[in-house]
Amino acid sequence: MIDWKETIIRLVLAALFGAAVGIEREHKDWAAGLRTHMMVCVGASLIMMVSAFGFSDILGTKNVELDPSRVAAQVVSGIGFIGAGTILFLKQGVIRGLTTAAGLWTVAAIGLATGGGMYFAASVTTGIALIILWGLKPIEQRFFDRFKQTSIKVVIYDSAKLMEVVNKIFHNSQLEISDCSLNKTASECSVSFKFRGLDSLEVTGIINELQADPNIKEVVWSN
Repeated sequence: MIDWKETIIRLVLAALFGAAVGIEREHKDWAAGLRTHMMVCVGASLIMMVSAFGFSDILGTKNVELDPSRVAAQVVSGIGFIGAGTILFLKQGVIRGLTTAAGLWTVAAIGLATGGGMYFAASVTTGIALIILWGLKPIEQRFFDRFKQTSIKVVIYDSAKLMEVVNKIFHNSQLEISDCSLNKTASECSVSFKFRGLDSLEVTGIINELQADPNIKEVVWSN
């Protein structure tokens, strides 16, 4: 049996490891943030301890065998349901939440390792996870094209005028459009563009030109 002091150490460490990863997700305002990651890690740690020590009273009984890995394997499988809930399919080709889902899966593994007494492996994995989430983000944004895009959304009242705006932007040879989507409701229409390689002056010029049109209700842009 595991004593109560060791139980507290493992559960508290699991909470701290989960919090370290959850803070990064909380900073990005995801639903699965600090508390979710802590709960997953602590829960996985407890399940691992139950798997390893919770059946010690029946060990040695005839026809009874204990395989701690079976319960741990169910955690690895079951965490997929929680991870799937954090993935959002916004539209074709646009998916958000994969990193959070992967983070929850990793946090569950960290909890299992902590519950199994593998403190060094759990702490190293936590450090690597933080490097991946925090440290690699600037590198992605600098070297990968999908982060070098400017999004501009135009909201307009008249659908006929909207198509005029779309044609005008499409016929501008200086603009490299990577994505375009239209949305129409009963009260208004909107079009969203993604551009590659725009600097701040070009973005300002496009926005000023669009805002000068009295038919345009709103212009929203983001990098």
